[in-house]
Amino acid sequence: MKIYNTLTRKKETFVPLEEGHARLYVCGITSYDYCHIGHARSALVFDMVVRYLRYHGYRVTFVRNFTDIDDKIIARAAEQGVDSKQLAERFIDEFYTDMDALGALRADIEPKATEHIQEMIELVQDLIEKGLAYPSGGDVYYRVRRFTTYGTLSGRKLEDMQAGARIDVNEQKEDPMDFVLWKGAKPGEPKWASPWGEGRPGWHIECSAMSRKYLGASFDIHGGGKDLIFPHHENELAQSVGANDCSFANLWMHHGFVTIKDEKMSKSLGNFLTIRDVLREYPAETLRLFIFSTQYRNPLDFSETALQDAQVGLDRMYDCLAGITGLVQAADTGSGGVDAGISVIGQKDRKKIESLRQRFETAMDNDFNTAQAMGHLFDGVKVLNKACRLLDSQQAAVEDLELLQQAGVTLQELAGLLGVLQQDPMQYLQEKKDNLLASISLSEEEINNLIEDRNAAREKKDWDASDAVRDKLLTHNVELHDGPYGTTWDVKA
Repeated sequence: MKIYNTLTRKKETFVPLEEGHARLYVCGITSYDYCHIGHARSALVFDMVVRYLRYHGYRVTFVRNFTDIDDKIIARAAEQGVDSKQLAERFIDEFYTDMDALGALRADIEPKATEHIQEMIELVQDLIEKGLAYPSGGDVYYRVRRFTTYGTLSGRKLEDMQAGARIDVNEQKEDPMDFVLWKGAKPGEPKWASPWGEGRPGWHIECSAMSRKYLGASFDIHGGGKDLIFPHHENELAQSVGANDCSFANLWMHHGFVTIKDEKMSKSLGNFLTIRDVLREYPAETLRLFIFSTQYRNPLDFSETALQDAQVGLDRMYDCLAGITGLVQAADTGSGGVDAGISVIGQKDRKKIESLRQRFETAMDNDFNTAQAMGHLFDGVKVLNKACRLLDSQQAAVEDLELLQQAGVTLQELAGLLGVLQQDPMQYLQEKKDNLLASISLSEEEINNLIEDRNAAREKKDWDASDAVRDKLLTHNVELHDGPYGTTWDVKA
């Protein structure tokens, strides 16, 4: 398995520090508002990573934090006239509601910043003792120039950063590029006791302290969005390596932005859709399929058309599974033909079906290339649908039915690593049919009666009457599908 490492700017073979144990830290939300689609991408990307690592047999320790004290939280709480702790807890609860709706796995450990103040103070003290930090006027700052490799993660040079920056004059700093580790208390803000006076932690120190507590000074993967590379992760790296005198994260994973018309989706720009906005219109699995249609490091452009395409793809996958289930059930009940004779699935198609798992794994092992992996799943669906049509038209060989049945299990298992195809296909399609029925003027009973009329006309070879029924149903967006085991129907969206 190879993973692109932001630090080295190349794909590296994943070798955990402890054999068989993958330790992963991901920066979580700042809890002051509802989550948008950008948050969904971050959550689902690392949900996929954890699922796939466990699929490969690793024991995974997954840590994702909550920033529950921050300038944005304090400002939003003041706007709403509520306590900042109350506001933060409310939106942590809302985060869980959204993640549960998406079917995302809970992290193994989910620390809150305000519950780890002592660990942060201890880390700041370590940095002061090593000469990498200094107290000044109630604040504590990190001496950036003392950390000689500062800028390695982001690829920035300190001289260029200073020349291009518009830095507010702060007489408390020794150097304009130094960043804050501890902020002295301001009137009306939350505060905690410290050796430097009352105050609160800076943003960057949180993750250095919490990752050290739960994963140790060094661990395997640190993740987040590309917007966190600088300054957040750059500062984390400086703090942690400086305090612990060892490497920090072996691999840094950063996912691309979600964009709308090529502009980053963000709350500051006001061009965002919440997870709830989307889930009111589409199933969670549709949103997942859309997100994984692009490899995680690339930008993901959000549009209604892209979601509709994902919905069509999801329906196609469930239709395939339902077709396999129908064939197997028909054979089991004796209503379909089963023959111990010659297979009708060609060798080329058989190889495609049998190699599905290997092709999927090859794509995923190449830096979690979900776009390519999904392409293999849809290729498998295409071949399986072709096989189902062949078996629909004649007696099915036992080996063909067994191949299809196993392929359906494999398809559902592999798709499950992306969090899709988690429902019973028959139930999914029935719920879809029920929802679409509500949008037309015919009841299910009326549709079935018209199908009986059509079948009667077909027995009499009255093709005009048969076609008239089909056309009438089409005017109501009802499509018919004829097979050896009867006529089925669905409603076009």
